[in-house]
Amino acid sequence: MARTAPAGPPPSAYQRALRRLALRDHSEDELRRALAERGHASEEIEDALMRLLEQHYVDDDKFAEAFARSRLSSRGHGRARIRQGLRQRGVSRERIEAGLAAALRDVSEEDVLDKVARRYWKQHSRVEARKRVPRLWGFLVRRGFPEGLVRSRLQALWPRWSDALEGLEPVEAATPDGEGTRDAE
Repeated sequence: MARTAPAGPPPSAYQRALRRLALRDHSEDELRRALAERGHASEEIEDALMRLLEQHYVDDDKFAEAFARSRLSSRGHGRARIRQGLRQRGVSRERIEAGLAAALRDVSEEDVLDKVARRYWKQHSRVEARKRVPRLWGFLVRRGFPEGLVRSRLQALWPRWSDALEGLEPVEAATPDGEGTRDAE
């Protein structure tokens, strides 16, 4: 016979938010959306978020910095991909830039790029080097690394094959306003 939990009152927005925060950090906007999806009233959600902010359980500045540091060091993502991830989580542009700057003071984007590039190079060793370099360039740009940094690091790591980078076109990155920009930092 299966046991069922005794029926009680449904958890409050605050309780649900605490359960989510026990698993991982969330941005304020992420929690707001999740609680709304669970059917909580907007007033209850705002009260819960205010309480969580006062208790320092939710802090978008710390969240942005920890997210950026984690994505750089653990996942090998570049700054453009990190910005995109934070925007998707509802973090403001100012907080994204501050968090990214703090993370880049602790973790070298150049070192992360080198590590990712070397791993790719080994994993794709069966591909001819002249074909592998442009593919690696595209892979790194898609991971969010600035094109200028990718080009200079690949030329430094594999100078013999640097001529394979000639003619590669910069990739246009879409911005939230729909216009394309180049992340040449």
